[in-house]
Amino acid sequence: MHFPYRPLAGAVAAVGMLAAAPSALAQSAPAPAPTWFKVCAKQADVDVCNTQNQIIAPNGQLVTAVSLLDIKGKTNRKIFQVSVPPGRLLPPGIAMVIDGGKPQKVDYSVCFADRCIAEAELTDNLLASLKKGGELTLTSVNFQRQQNPVKVSLTGFTGAFEGEPIQQTDALARQKQVEEWVAKNKAEFEKKVLEAQEQAKGNQGN
Repeated sequence: MHFPYRPLAGAVAAVGMLAAAPSALAQSAPAPAPTWFKVCAKQADVDVCNTQNQIIAPNGQLVTAVSLLDIKGKTNRKIFQVSVPPGRLLPPGIAMVIDGGKPQKVDYSVCFADRCIAEAELTDNLLASLKKGGELTLTSVNFQRQQNPVKVSLTGFTGAFEGEPIQQTDALARQKQVEEWVAKNKAEFEKKVLEAQEQAKGNQGN
C-alpha cells in the first residue's frame, strides 16, 4: 500500500491517512468504533510510522485527524500533527488540551482545499502526557470566529503507539468499513430530503 507524504516547510506531513473513527454527528447508521492504530511504510530514503486517529463526518468530510509521525532514515524527525477542515483562522492555531490541563498552541503549517494542517515537535514530554492522558481536546477557530472543540479519546493510544503496525489487509478493511458507513448515511440523508420535499409539495397543494 502506498502512503503518500508531502513536505511541509521541510517536514513530512500527512502519512497514511486512513479513516479510523466516526464523528458524533451520526444519527442513523451505526458508525465504526473510534480507535487508534499505526501504519508504517518506506518512503524514498526514510521509514515512516504514523500512529493516528481520525474523526470523519457522515458525509465523508474530515472533522479532525491526529497523527504522530516517527520518521527515520535520511531524515529523522518526530512530529505531532493535527488536521482540521479548511476555513480556519490561522493566527490562533489549534489549542491542544490533555485532560483539562493547560492549553498548548499548535501552529498551522499549511492549508489545502480539503484541510488545514498544524504541527509541532513530538517531544518526550508531550508523548508522555498523551500516554498518561484520558482525553485530548483540540480547538480550532473557524472563519466566523467560532471555536470548534473536538474531543479525541486517548484510550488505546499507548498500545497502538508502542505496538506493531497493522497489516495492509487490516488497513484496507478499516477504510472499506468507513466508506460503507459514509455511503449508508449519505443515502439515508438523501432519502429524508426527498421525503421532506414531497411532504412540502403536498402541504402546498392543500
